[in-house]
Amino acid sequence: MRVAWIRRLAVFFWLTAGCLSAPFTPTAAAQTFQIAADVDNPEPLFSRNVIRVNTNLISVPVAVTNAVGQGVLDLGIEDFRLTEDGRDAEISRLADSSRSNLNMALLFDLSGSVTPNFEFERQAAIEFLKTIWKPGDSVCIIPFDAAPDVRLKHGDNLQEAMYELRQLHPTQKTTAFFDAVALASQLLQQSATEETRQAIVVISDGADNNSKADMAAALAEMQRRDTVFYAINPSGASVRLNRLNVQGQENLTALADATGGSVFVSDQAGDLAGIFGKIAQELRAQYLLHYYSLSSRMDGRYHPITVSLPEKPGLRVRARPGFLASPK
Repeated sequence: MRVAWIRRLAVFFWLTAGCLSAPFTPTAAAQTFQIAADVDNPEPLFSRNVIRVNTNLISVPVAVTNAVGQGVLDLGIEDFRLTEDGRDAEISRLADSSRSNLNMALLFDLSGSVTPNFEFERQAAIEFLKTIWKPGDSVCIIPFDAAPDVRLKHGDNLQEAMYELRQLHPTQKTTAFFDAVALASQLLQQSATEETRQAIVVISDGADNNSKADMAAALAEMQRRDTVFYAINPSGASVRLNRLNVQGQENLTALADATGGSVFVSDQAGDLAGIFGKIAQELRAQYLLHYYSLSSRMDGRYHPITVSLPEKPGLRVRARPGFLASPK
């Protein structure tokens, strides 16, 4: 019995000596966690309730139409080419509009500058919703004048959305256009998933005289959240009437160009249905491309991207020209 205890003690001291003399090598999982913690956060390793995962997965909504503006819906992942910072990036996943739901924010300018054809605008928007809506989609109804007013948040019932549109009435107040765009982007993100397409459709002249946010802030909110911006300017021929009108149209164009959307000018009330139809065509012809960014860090930089169809030159591709490498 005494010999057995001596042997056990000998083994214990031998193992202890080996552990003390050998350098500690963390497991692969611990090494990975160490790198992530060092790069993203100076907090101590394994601090309680702190887990950060950064996959650099980028979503790019892309609309494809033919020469006459009709949507093209039979494309595969092999048809697309995507570059980031001039380098080819591999597209990991593709979903067309039939397999990805649409989160949309419909913004109505109620201020004095856009009221003459308000009744026509409202009815055209109702018909647009009937056309574009499918089960699983959602819509935010956000009228705005001196401030945005969320009338419907993440609505998933078409009848409820149309009811809220019918309750809107114009005012003679000032305009917080940028605030409305920024708020809409934030609300859309709340119900977004990786397979959700997000779009803002706004009826406004783009003029702003009462926002806390500016153009850069509104655009940044949309870019962080992969949101496409569409606008209908009801000003018609007066869009070039004075500096305020010109600036408003420039605001709309800048937001649309930077997000892969479109801007339309309505010359008369009767053409609103046709314009909404064109927006519906693009949204129905939208694909959602996913790829892993070639940038290793979400460092706040802007990265140019291009999307093309090399083997189908007759088709028109509309996508945002870049993304902000920052957490959403």
